[in-house]
Amino acid sequence: MIYISRQEHFNAAHKLHNPKWSDERNKEVFGPCANTNWHGHNYDLIVTVKGRPDPETGFVIDLKELSTLIRTHVIDQVDHKNLNLDVPFMAGQLASTENLVVAFWKILAPEVEAISAARLHSLKLYETPRNFVEYFGEE
Repeated sequence: MIYISRQEHFNAAHKLHNPKWSDERNKEVFGPCANTNWHGHNYDLIVTVKGRPDPETGFVIDLKELSTLIRTHVIDQVDHKNLNLDVPFMAGQLASTENLVVAFWKILAPEVEAISAARLHSLKLYETPRNFVEYFGEE
């Protein structure tokens, strides 16, 4: 099995806020991430697919096609957006990195299968250089 990855970048704003809680409780749990006026991150998304190389191309997946797929279905939807207000697939969810990566998986998994025999293996989403989540789907 071969694993191949593509990294993409986007910028987005959000705030962590549970509407069931008071402002004080939100600040206690989420700290500065509950800022009323939002805050932003420079996110990096690493998409890893797995499969066997095609005997004719030698590719598990065409990385140009994978990049276009990621940019069209995910990056263009979130780049320079407010995740809480501007992104329909995040409506009604806390805009945490964990919830965001799960939403990305739901979008990307069927799209990868539509263009290749490869399967989505993992998503790694960096919120900062030191904070990231990694997701392998529901197994």
